[in-house]
Amino acid sequence: MVGEQEPATANGGPRRETGHTTTAAPTPTSRGDPGIGDQAQSTAELVELDRDACLRLLADRQIGRLVFTEGALPAAQPVTYLLDGEEIIFRTADDSKRAAATRNAVVAFQVDQIDPTIGSGWSVLGVGQAYEVTDPDRLATLPDRAPTPQDPGPPPHTIAIPLQRHTGRQLWNV
Repeated sequence: MVGEQEPATANGGPRRETGHTTTAAPTPTSRGDPGIGDQAQSTAELVELDRDACLRLLADRQIGRLVFTEGALPAAQPVTYLLDGEEIIFRTADDSKRAAATRNAVVAFQVDQIDPTIGSGWSVLGVGQAYEVTDPDRLATLPDRAPTPQDPGPPPHTIAIPLQRHTGRQLWNV
């Protein structure tokens, strides 16, 4: 329509719908930065990942983000982890915020890999009710497979997050 402007993006450029995502048109300030203008000019496609693809991607990584509630606000902290079946396992010190915030609480766990130079990557988010692993037989099998906890201090507690819900997205820059 005459006189109507396209909605602006965060960088001030107009928004364009392409595939399942919105991309920004290049702006004069972004053209000088390598990759930024090229990214904005290409078409991006966002594809939903199935459960098996989410689990494969989770199994291939060792560091993710634990998302929990702290003082009624969302908080996120990186943790080293192991995917054991369909449970995220991580170890943390007794006095850590992670230990206190995750015991019997519903939490989220997120891992991703994004390549900003080509504008492609993926993200997986799992949600479940965390619990402390106390079974001696299970605990005996974890030291050989689980990464070293990031928390220094007393012997770690082992926390499990059964992934009751998964979502995953892959961004393809076409």
